[in-house]
Amino acid sequence: MEILKEYNEKELTITVKDKIDTTTAPDFENEIMDEMGKFDSLIIDFTDLKYISSAGLRVLIVTEKKLKPQNIPSVIKVNDTIKEILLLSGFDKILNIE
Repeated sequence: MEILKEYNEKELTITVKDKIDTTTAPDFENEIMDEMGKFDSLIIDFTDLKYISSAGLRVLIVTEKKLKPQNIPSVIKVNDTIKEILLLSGFDKILNIE
C-alpha cells in the first residue's frame, strides 16, 4: 500500500494505491487520524486502489463517524472495482462516493 497526502489550503487529499487489507488498514487509519483537526474537507482518492477488505471499509466508517459531527465534508473517489465493492456493501448510502 502506498499513501500520499496533499493539502490544498485546508482541503486534504489522501491517495491510496495498491490494496487495503487487514495488514495495511491500521496504517491507513493512522494516516487519517494523524491529520484530524488540520483539514476542513477530505478527499480520499481510491482511483488507483485495486482491493479493499472489510478492515479497510471499517476505517471508512470510523472516519465518517468522526467527520460527521464536525460537519466536515468528505468524498471518496473510486474506480469501477472499488465502486462495486462499496455499492454491494451498502456504503453508498453512508459515504459520498464519486
